[in-house]
Amino acid sequence: MSQDGAQGRYAGRALAGGRYQLRDLLGQGGMASVHLAYDSVLDRQVAIKTLHTELGREQAFRERFRREAQAVAKLTHTNIVSVFDTGEDDLEGMTTPYIVMEYVEGRPLGSVLDEDVRQYGAMPADKALKITADVLAALEISHEMGLVHRDIKPGNVMMTKRGVVKVMDFGIARAMQSGVTSMTQTGMVVGTPQYLSPEQALGRGVDARSDLYSVGIMLFQLVTGRLPFDADSPLAIAYAHVQEEPVAPSSINRSLPPAVDALVTRALKKNPNERFPTAASMRDECLRVAASFQATPPSIVPGTQTQSGAGVGSAVFPPVDQSTPAPTGGVQTPYQPMPTPNPYGTPTPSPGYGYPQQGGYQTPNPSAYSPQPTPSTPPPYNITPQPPAPSGGGKSNKPVIIGSIAVAVIAVGGLIAALTLNGGDSNNEGGGGDASASASATTVAGYRGPDTSKTIDKEECTEPEESYNDPEKIQVPDFTFKYIKSVKECFQAAGWQMKEVKVDENTYGEGSVQEQFPPAGTDVAPEEMPEITLKVSTGNPPSA
Repeated sequence: MSQDGAQGRYAGRALAGGRYQLRDLLGQGGMASVHLAYDSVLDRQVAIKTLHTELGREQAFRERFRREAQAVAKLTHTNIVSVFDTGEDDLEGMTTPYIVMEYVEGRPLGSVLDEDVRQYGAMPADKALKITADVLAALEISHEMGLVHRDIKPGNVMMTKRGVVKVMDFGIARAMQSGVTSMTQTGMVVGTPQYLSPEQALGRGVDARSDLYSVGIMLFQLVTGRLPFDADSPLAIAYAHVQEEPVAPSSINRSLPPAVDALVTRALKKNPNERFPTAASMRDECLRVAASFQATPPSIVPGTQTQSGAGVGSAVFPPVDQSTPAPTGGVQTPYQPMPTPNPYGTPTPSPGYGYPQQGGYQTPNPSAYSPQPTPSTPPPYNITPQPPAPSGGGKSNKPVIIGSIAVAVIAVGGLIAALTLNGGDSNNEGGGGDASASASATTVAGYRGPDTSKTIDKEECTEPEESYNDPEKIQVPDFTFKYIKSVKECFQAAGWQMKEVKVDENTYGEGSVQEQFPPAGTDVAPEEMPEITLKVSTGNPPSA
């Protein structure tokens, strides 16, 4: 449906008993629309995102959508779009969930990138690094509260008229992934293929480092004007994330210093343990690199195809389609380094999602994603997938939901490799075992001792969260990065059984849980709680 048609269709409609009066359409995609609206209670303009998919018919999904919005509403930071309210209403006979957000006059980062590509061939590196640092500042706050974004991309980053970075749609991908009983089978992956981390593509559990991979993809795109991985089908793109290595950004943009190549390369490591351990550490590196070289205009290698990809769609909320065909290579207009007072320049005013800048923020108490030591040499991320069959047709930017069947060939290959590596290393232990994580492995050079501060409360096991899909079931708690002794105490309190598998890993110290199966959030009947397998670090560096 055209934008004009949508505007006529929703003009004058209201939500929440008339409180929110929908006005101009700001953007729309296959799964959601964003409208400028007027809040008659607080006498202010807001932006309202309405989800118009079959998911709106499911009570379980609407409940999860509401809970995620409530969690995101606790995030307060200059670089995060504030969430004011959430609810559901009837639009054209369909129950429609919606989120009420702050309104800012601005435009998506993809549109800003398009403009830079037209002028310079890519975004100037100093500008790209400072924007990326602000995105990481937003992620630092969300990760401290245990919220992984899961869909970082230029379409979910706004730039205000003053050049302030705003990250939006926190928690939406998680809500989408949890409410899929009528759309797909379990084990699905929700996100934008071009920005998926390898672990997302494999359908594995994700943590904060998955967001950092997506940030690395976005930074590559900003400084080169193109995506590192793109193909004719979502499965082919997912395969590339898992198996292929990206080219160095400087092979496309010759003005980039080696430090930018090193930063992007680390962010795009297949093994999460080899990436930056936290958003804060990656942000610090972005700012250090930005200050280490003199700003120069991009120099795109002749014949290199540049494309911003601003129109790339998502299974969550596609960005406004403002993409424009980009030119091929070369600097087209003079570039001046960004002035300090306004480092991002002033974008041309245009209708956007809007979100006025807010001052001040409160830093939440650190949680599982507090800063960790810089990793040395993590274990290999072994995956042996088979490449997908070639797909005909042109490249697709349609919204994508990659199901478990679609990535089965990749996941099976990874599972076989993992089982091969870990065979014979496991030992069974009941949840009530008294042995600590230490003293079982012989330490070697590079050994890192346990971090006993990373604990899990016993209540996580004795009073686990209720399933969002079935009130008769519970969710498996998240034990990753917790000290194994506290995990065993949690198991003992609940009477659960566990299987401990030792792995050589020294990033987080001896006794740190690296992986778990079934993964966190899996729905299980309390009386049928399975034995949970935990991969636990020995604190030793991986063998060569």
